[in-house]
Amino acid sequence: MTAEHLLIYTAVMAGVTYLIRVLPLVLFRNEIKSPFVKSFLYYIPYAVLGAMTIPAVFTATHSIISACVGLAVAVIMAWHRKGLLPVAVAACVAVFVTEWLMRVI
Repeated sequence: MTAEHLLIYTAVMAGVTYLIRVLPLVLFRNEIKSPFVKSFLYYIPYAVLGAMTIPAVFTATHSIISACVGLAVAVIMAWHRKGLLPVAVAACVAVFVTEWLMRVI
C-alpha cells in the first residue's frame, strides 16, 4: 500500500464518518413529535450495544461454561446496582477461576 492510497482511504473514511454524523442534523431540523419515533431512537443505543456485546461474551473465553459463569456474575452484580468497574472485574475473575478449575479438574 502506497502513501497515496493510504491518504485516499483515510479521506474516504473521514467523509463517510462525517456524513453519518451530519445527515441526521440536516434531515431532522424540526423537533420529532411522534412518541413512537422518540421511543425508538431512545432505545437504539441499548439495542446496538447489546447486539455487539452478547456475541462477544460467548466467544471471548475458551469455554462456553466460563462465559456463562462470567455473564451470570456480571448480571447479578449489575442487578444489585454495582458500578461498571466492580462488575467487569468480578466477571473477569469469575471467568479466570472457572477456566482454572476446569483445567485442574
